[in-house]
Amino acid sequence: MDIEAFFEGMPFASLLGIEVTECADGHAEGRLEMTEELSWNEDELMAHGGVTFTLADTVGGAALVSLVDQPVPTVDMRIDYLDAGTGDLYAEADVVRCGGDVGVVDVDVYADADDTLIADARGVYKTG
Repeated sequence: MDIEAFFEGMPFASLLGIEVTECADGHAEGRLEMTEELSWNEDELMAHGGVTFTLADTVGGAALVSLVDQPVPTVDMRIDYLDAGTGDLYAEADVVRCGGDVGVVDVDVYADADDTLIADARGVYKTG
């Protein structure tokens, strides 16, 4: 499976401008450029929670795809929002467990400008 092409061809992630920048050996990284359309605040670019969640979910899935070489539908995801997501965002994900039926991935989302941790998430994805 061409992992890069798979994530480039994901319509919703493409709509938001999510780019998976690294994806190998159970680790993935991705970026999102903040735009007015993705902000919840009209006076300042601040990521809507759904945008932050989608970045975490996409990059978390990519980390697991790098191990199982197939699409991995999300079963469950829990996220804690720790700070406002101002400006561009990036996420880093690492597989915690890759089982025959499900995989578990931890994801951290950061504000690109100052590396502030703005959210942490744990995703569960179907692997089999």
